[in-house]
Amino acid sequence: MKSFFTFICLLFSFGIMAQSLAGSWKLTELNGAPITDKEIIRIYQDNYFAEGAKDIKTNEFLWAQGGKYNDVDYSTILDFHTKYPKLIGQENDPKLEFVNEDQIQINNVKEVEVWKRISDEENELSGNWVITGRKRDGEMDNITPGDRRTIKILAGDRFQWIAFNSATGEFFGTGGGTYTTEDGKYVENIDFFSRDNNRVGASLEFKFEVRNGEWHHSGKSSKGDPIYEIWSPYSDAYKIEEK
Repeated sequence: MKSFFTFICLLFSFGIMAQSLAGSWKLTELNGAPITDKEIIRIYQDNYFAEGAKDIKTNEFLWAQGGKYNDVDYSTILDFHTKYPKLIGQENDPKLEFVNEDQIQINNVKEVEVWKRISDEENELSGNWVITGRKRDGEMDNITPGDRRTIKILAGDRFQWIAFNSATGEFFGTGGGTYTTEDGKYVENIDFFSRDNNRVGASLEFKFEVRNGEWHHSGKSSKGDPIYEIWSPYSDAYKIEEK
């Protein structure tokens, strides 16, 4: 009997582990209606999520939100929200259900969302990162993350960076899209950019190396300026408490 009980527990645990949110997702339905005028992408990785939305016809940036999530009950605590900053810091506990491995349904108070998984591909840059160093005039400046931070989350084949202050609710900018990594080359293809819609469609190529757990990132910015940055795992800089 004990062996049978252990077997059942293992099967149950495997089922929970198989239903991982890690990866990139696209909102396909809202309250039973298909989403045709907007592109809304959400990335889940390392107990953190980020969402970016744009108008499909004009590429106008619409909103961004994100924060910590619990991978047991899927509750969230927002660190940023461009449309509703008053929600920052509040816990939200929507009913999230896996329809199948690549589709989830989220039941909020007034909305029912259906999300389809885009990708769960992993590589050495998959993770949630926060900037901790930037080279200026040949010297590396260390950046101590606090309430004011810049993060970049990568999962599946998608990335999103966000600059914000979780204490004041200030939002400074975001951008995202698809990315590739190969032979030390990191390429970003911009799908949305809050500061300049004209940047949508551009591709930026950088060199990268993961050294002692840190991401060394060099090349030229979207403005053409040379950059050298160091990104550290978010979990090393901020303790994400389990509820």
